[in-house]
Amino acid sequence: MAEAQQARVQTAVESMVEGLEREHIRKMQGRMFRCSAECCEQPSQSMQQVHQCIERCHAPLAQAQSLVTTELEKFQDRLSRCTMHCNDKAKDLFDSGTKEPAVRAAMERCVGGCVDDHVNLLPSMTRRLRDSLGAIPQ
Repeated sequence: MAEAQQARVQTAVESMVEGLEREHIRKMQGRMFRCSAECCEQPSQSMQQVHQCIERCHAPLAQAQSLVTTELEKFQDRLSRCTMHCNDKAKDLFDSGTKEPAVRAAMERCVGGCVDDHVNLLPSMTRRLRDSLGAIPQ
C-alpha cells in the first residue's frame, strides 16, 4: 500500500482508538486500579481471595481490550483482502500486456478505493465499539 494511503488509514484508526481510550478505557482503568486497591485493603482475606478479587477487578478492562483488538484485527483483515484483490488485478493487467505505468496507476486507484471504503467504515465501527464498551458490566 502506498505510504500516503497507509498513513491516512493509520491516522484515522489512531484517532478512533484515542477517542475510545479517553471516553471508555481510561475510566475503566481507573475503576480497575481503585477496585484492586480495595481488594488489597482487606486484611481478613486470604492471599487467594485477594488474588481472585483483583482478577474480578481486571475482567472488565480485559474484556474491553479484547473487544477493541478483535475489531481492529477484523478491520485490518478486510483491508488486507481488499489490497490483495488490487494486487491480483494489477498482476492480471501486467500479464495481459498492459504497460507498467498504467498498471501502477490502476493499482494506486484500486488501493485508494480500498482505503476510502475502509476509512468510511470507521464511524460505524466506532459506534459499535462505544456501544459494546458501554455495555460491559463494571
